[in-house]
Amino acid sequence: MARPATRYVCQTCGSVTSKWMGQCADCNEWNTIQQEAAPVVSVFSAKHSLSAGGARIDMTGLNDDVALPERLSTGIAELDRALGGVPGGGGLVAGSAVLIGGDPGIGKSTLLLQAAGKMALNGLRVSYISGEEAADQVRLRARRLGLAKAPVQLAAASSVRDILTTLAAGPPPALLIIDSIQTMVSDTLEGAPGTVSQVRASAMELIRYAKTSGAAVVLVGHVTKDGQIAGPRVLEHMVDTVLYFEGERSHQYRILRAVKNRFGGTDEIGVFAMGADGLEEVANPSSLFLTDRERPVSGAVVFPALEGTRPVLCEIQALVVRVASGATPRRAVVGWDSARLAMILAVLESRCGLSFSACEVYLNVAGGLKVSDPGADLAVAAALISALTETVVPHDTVAFGEIALSGEVRSVGHAALRLKEAAKLGFNAALVPAGTKGVGSLTPRNFATVGALVDWLGAKG
Repeated sequence: MARPATRYVCQTCGSVTSKWMGQCADCNEWNTIQQEAAPVVSVFSAKHSLSAGGARIDMTGLNDDVALPERLSTGIAELDRALGGVPGGGGLVAGSAVLIGGDPGIGKSTLLLQAAGKMALNGLRVSYISGEEAADQVRLRARRLGLAKAPVQLAAASSVRDILTTLAAGPPPALLIIDSIQTMVSDTLEGAPGTVSQVRASAMELIRYAKTSGAAVVLVGHVTKDGQIAGPRVLEHMVDTVLYFEGERSHQYRILRAVKNRFGGTDEIGVFAMGADGLEEVANPSSLFLTDRERPVSGAVVFPALEGTRPVLCEIQALVVRVASGATPRRAVVGWDSARLAMILAVLESRCGLSFSACEVYLNVAGGLKVSDPGADLAVAAALISALTETVVPHDTVAFGEIALSGEVRSVGHAALRLKEAAKLGFNAALVPAGTKGVGSLTPRNFATVGALVDWLGAKG
């Protein structure tokens, strides 16, 4: 039976159906199924053998003595850090494919244009292909960033065939930036730009060029309303590194986070601040997330979070408000997991005898930072106890530790690294799990259970 000339593909999950439907049966999204041309597939007979007729490939040994690809510094230390590598020696790997996503207006194009300009000024060949802006618009941004004289090869194009033909006419660039992959079109397929098949085919051609030419290719990806990179999920599997650019429009800071990296560690971050002249590196991220702490206040505790291999000090703020009898108390959380807050409240009520059932609880991570580190449990518990009892935690004290349902305070990873960063910023004491040793002049105060923390704060009150 002949194959159908068209098929229907979900633009969210890539599911293929034979007819149009209003809702995708796999991801349950509405109005995401679009008609596309079916790819031409050869139908083999049962006697066909794939072992004949192909080209022979060269095999190499894993232990062969060959030169490994070198890293190229982008000239931006925070970007090099997120891309991976040894401290001070990170950067792009030649022949690699990097995918960077983020909300509209977060600064993806600005960051990449700054990196392209710095690399070009250092004598490297850099090509910047924009499928969303005209070349003059990119030049205007470069002038605002002080990069008007950077010798970056610039073009506005969306045809993958035209781009690769142009690049093949000369020596390959050290860096090729495609902004964005959703605007690219491959003439080997039918379909509008941004469809699943077009994004997958265009990315495959550009990644193949990276592997064969040795150029580092950076693809900019749009994101959906859920914050995920738009297009087929296989796109993230195809590339070597996936970076997400995070931040709130109401805050000046931006975080570049690596969620996949074949050449370095994941969950590594680079921190930037958006200024009038573009993105500026933040050498001391803790300064962004610590509020002015001149006057001691209840409900505020400093937590040394760990982002990849980087400790970042932030302030956990809690507010407990008693409500009238019969009213339903609210639980509001900003920057932390609301389910984990409910667990900490349950432990404090069940194991320590504290009552939050008649109180509204508000928890906030100052500066807009989003914390997922389980080591924040003890800092959150200390902030809640401090707010409930109106007892002030000393302003020169940090706290970290994981709390079990039994009320036990458990140790967390990289305790020495957290304490070292706290001591460097002038903190003198730490509320930590039992067995944790101090670093330098910083004095640890060990707690085996959260009940001991309640007793200590009660004694201070």
